[in-house]
Amino acid sequence: MMRQICKQMLTIKPHWHIVLACVLAFGLIRPGLSATSSFNSLIVTDPLSGVANGGYDPVSYFTDPEPLAGRPEFEFDWSGVPWFFASPANRDIFKRSPEIYAPQFGGHGAMGLARGYLSDGNPRIHAILGNRLFLFYSIGNRDAFLLSQKSAYAKANENWEFFEGELNTLSTRDLNLSPK
Repeated sequence: MMRQICKQMLTIKPHWHIVLACVLAFGLIRPGLSATSSFNSLIVTDPLSGVANGGYDPVSYFTDPEPLAGRPEFEFDWSGVPWFFASPANRDIFKRSPEIYAPQFGGHGAMGLARGYLSDGNPRIHAILGNRLFLFYSIGNRDAFLLSQKSAYAKANENWEFFEGELNTLSTRDLNLSPK
């Protein structure tokens, strides 16, 4: 319920003070934590562990039939977020070209973005298109995206530019919650 209300607010290209009030009201940000550790603006992280991509190895989407769970001993920090890998080889491949293997749109659901709102992508619901990894909130969203790939991608890309700019501004200016 809470997530849907915030999605509706984001869909309307809101005033960020309303979004901030929503986030604070539902306890998604706790004062005293840095903005990057509790609310990473660009990369979706697991709310409990803070790990990107739900702990799945992003390279394994391209090399294995199913994505593999990463292991903490093969961790690599990229863009201020820890990523787990199934092997040291996959970690080293990612280090050389993280933009290729990381999910597009920071792991946010591609069809949600095409429709004008942010949603966390589910690392188990994905598609590889044009040698890039896309995550989706649901199987229905993935199917809808695949039916109109070209237009959905163009709209998602356009909306991502807006949200990326707004989230960067929000996380660096309005949510200055760094410990003093």
